[in-house]
Amino acid sequence: MILRTLSLKLPLLLFLFFSLGAFSQVKNPLFTKDHAAQKQWVDNTYDSMNLKERVGQLFMASIWSKNDNEADTIRKLIAENHIGGLIFSKGGPVKQAQLTNEFQKMSKVPLLIGMDAEWGLAMRLDSTFALPWNMTLGAIQDNQLVEEAGAAISKQTKRLGVHFNFAPVVDINTNPDNPIIGNRSFGEDKFNVTEKSLAFMRGMHCEGALSSAKHFPGHGDTDSDSHKTLPTINFSAERIERVELYPYKKLIPEGLSSIMVAHLNVPDLEPTDGKPASLSKDIITDILKKELGFNGLIFTDALDMKGVSRNMEPGEVDLDAFRAGNDILLMSEDVGRASQSIMDAVNDGTISENRLALSVKKILYAKYKAGLHDFKPISTNFLIEELYTSRDEALLEELYENAATLIKNNKAVVPVKDLSDEKIAYVNFGDDDGSVFLQQLKKYAKVDWVQADKLASLLDKLEDYDRVIIGFHKSNSSPWASYKFSNNELVWLHEIARKNKTILALFARPYALLDVKSFTNIEGILIGYQNHPLAQKKVGQIIFGAAQAKGRLPVSIQNEFPAGTGFNTKDVDRLAYGTPESVGMNSYKLQKIDSIINYAISEKMTPGAQILIARQGKVIYQKNFGHQTYEEELPVTDTTVYDLASLTKILATLPLVMELDEKEVLDFDTTLGELLPSLKGSNKSNIKLQDMLMHYARLQAWIPFYISTLDPETKGLSTDYYNALPSETYNTQVADNMFIRKDIGDTIMNTIRLSDLETTRSYKYSDLPYYLLKYYLESYYETSLQNITQEHFYKSLGANYTGYLPKTRFDSLQIAPTENDQLWRGQVVRGYVHDQGAAMQGGIGGHAGLFSTANDVAKLMQTYLNGGSYGGKKYLREETIEKYNTCYYCEQNVRRGVGFDKPQLGTSGPTCNCVSMNSFGHSGFTGTFAWADPEEEIVYVFLSNRTYPDSTNRKLIREDIRSEIQKVIYESIDF
Repeated sequence: MILRTLSLKLPLLLFLFFSLGAFSQVKNPLFTKDHAAQKQWVDNTYDSMNLKERVGQLFMASIWSKNDNEADTIRKLIAENHIGGLIFSKGGPVKQAQLTNEFQKMSKVPLLIGMDAEWGLAMRLDSTFALPWNMTLGAIQDNQLVEEAGAAISKQTKRLGVHFNFAPVVDINTNPDNPIIGNRSFGEDKFNVTEKSLAFMRGMHCEGALSSAKHFPGHGDTDSDSHKTLPTINFSAERIERVELYPYKKLIPEGLSSIMVAHLNVPDLEPTDGKPASLSKDIITDILKKELGFNGLIFTDALDMKGVSRNMEPGEVDLDAFRAGNDILLMSEDVGRASQSIMDAVNDGTISENRLALSVKKILYAKYKAGLHDFKPISTNFLIEELYTSRDEALLEELYENAATLIKNNKAVVPVKDLSDEKIAYVNFGDDDGSVFLQQLKKYAKVDWVQADKLASLLDKLEDYDRVIIGFHKSNSSPWASYKFSNNELVWLHEIARKNKTILALFARPYALLDVKSFTNIEGILIGYQNHPLAQKKVGQIIFGAAQAKGRLPVSIQNEFPAGTGFNTKDVDRLAYGTPESVGMNSYKLQKIDSIINYAISEKMTPGAQILIARQGKVIYQKNFGHQTYEEELPVTDTTVYDLASLTKILATLPLVMELDEKEVLDFDTTLGELLPSLKGSNKSNIKLQDMLMHYARLQAWIPFYISTLDPETKGLSTDYYNALPSETYNTQVADNMFIRKDIGDTIMNTIRLSDLETTRSYKYSDLPYYLLKYYLESYYETSLQNITQEHFYKSLGANYTGYLPKTRFDSLQIAPTENDQLWRGQVVRGYVHDQGAAMQGGIGGHAGLFSTANDVAKLMQTYLNGGSYGGKKYLREETIEKYNTCYYCEQNVRRGVGFDKPQLGTSGPTCNCVSMNSFGHSGFTGTFAWADPEEEIVYVFLSNRTYPDSTNRKLIREDIRSEIQKVIYESIDF
């Protein structure tokens, strides 16, 4: 239909229907439930004002809170022109609150406060919360999340005393070259834009904010900026009605509070050549008010923009805007002259008293709805903290995760599953930081950052890799920032993809892909939309299957990827990373952990630590504290490698035993005599596997094997056993310049064989079962425990920092030292296992010798919680884990499972006494601890080197620091 034609034929009755006399009888988005009281306040307030005060209500002036000199201008406008509102721009929240309180106190009628906070207060203010841009939200399929986004922003605008947020932007961005809308639009599809706008608006209203759809009649298909010139919309009225006006037709019946009219030249709707929509009676009064039936507030866009002000005098443009049907004149260039022009028009009858009353009373209705009839000053106490809460962070995480869009996935390249022999390279494009993305990738696999100045050199380096992940990172500073590939990057992208299996991760608006000539050789394309750290994290998690791709492309990319394109992926049970609130935990309560560990470090219980907490398969706390030594030279980082000590038992030996149990190679009743023929006929021949792994087999707790290798006279190293240099005889390295006889393993085994058993059967923790299992496993597989664990578990898990002999894989300074050992080794122990028995076995023990990071340990513990699965691979059966995680001798006061430690049966033990009895884990002598709770789905990892520099330092143990932290974890569970 042709809007102007229809609107001109509207009967006079329709006009009267929207007149002042009918105003209070029509369903109005500005009316409140206590409408009678609202109307009385409006009428009384209106009647108390003189003409100048009434006209003053029409003006909303602009102020930058960061510019002190602007405050004087506003004070003058309030005192002399009685302005009705303010729109705050750049500045800070505390200053804005203080100014708002001052200005409200000055005003006879409280001021209506507005802001452009399309993606949050951060659009204008420092120290505040920014949600994703609308283009990002447009990719989300769950509109409830968009509603929550609108609510989150509105909760914070309300806290700051802002009543109107000029949002949502309902422009349908059908022009990729649009210089001013772009990322501010929900996309190019009118249905998606409308659904998102409705959801966002509902969220705003839920928190009591007033909404403002913009930019009427539609700014989405322009190629110029109305701040600088007057853009033209050269579409037919029929097209505008069908596309651009579609969102308005759906939002208006749902209670849209206001509409902002744009400075656009729309020839098919406005007959006067060059007249902006914001000054057009045909567009505002006839179409918006009469045809669309809108009776909420109507704002002009800023009247100081060149799109409207370039050919008119200040004051003149305001009068024309009011005559056209606008209610609020935004950012007038000269409020004094404009006010006088309107008063003159009222006085000479050009503007009727009823027309003035219609707009002023609508403004007053809005003020009442905003609570200004009972204004309370804004408290600045905890203002900054309340404008960015942990729940906001959790929502932000969820929004970015749900927006990420996989638009190409040849051969299911995403998610990456098998990591066993995969060499992965990361190449960065763009001019912004991609370090968060790279670090996230490294949490899952060994990923190398490959760089070169020239393409040929880069391609040569990439020949060694199985997969290349390209991160395209463009500035996230504003939605208008540059987003395109450079010409060189387009060439490099083409050549890399032509020669390598390539995944492209785009952290920019999707229109960047319009310049890519061919997508044929790019196996996977994943769009994160913004280079926000959370977007980088979530895309990294999706690539490795820790999160699911769910988004849909909100705009078209050539013919290959139409709007709506997107592949869903499934997660593969890898650890995700996120906020405590996303899994029902409390960030504020968890902060107590920081205090506990910092106290421990200050009291020299340990020089540093890594602490990790995961719940429901998501790491929600991962922090590093202190340094590797008390000299504070090397801070602890995510990649600092720790000696796990006895965690080796459940992270190396035990899973291999469970694996053989599933293969029916052994079982609980298998005896040591059956496992190790050398033990047949000994006092250990009939000891069962189950009993010895539960420390209920009468074995001695510990045998100090190294003592027999010391010179009885000097108490130093005996030359019968040690040499400073390796040789055929002395080929097992214990430490730097310290090699022990190659037959020492036989000596250890024989010593265990001949050792006495305890006289009575009772619980006694012993390392000896794991010495014996090491010899058995290495004999069975005919290779070292180092190789077995790598091939069976660590490689495919992506546990790249886990393993024996860390000095063969890492720089020594990446490995935390465990002791300044002057008793035996005569040196600082760094990169060699602390346990003497494991050290005598060349660093590879069944009971000790494993090194790792908290992140890697969590992967192994999560595998247990997952029922034996991780990364899409089944390592163990759930029933096997349950079998070994059972306390069979609880009645005999033996708390242990089969290999796993379990919660104490009384008051003292390894845990906080607040975990479930189904939970399990282990502790380590060097100050390590790993625990998993199936009931609460919690993994807790604590790594430290409390033994440095002196292993007799037991302060960490005496003060029960690890259990105190565990207690805080459980106290932090909200639901």
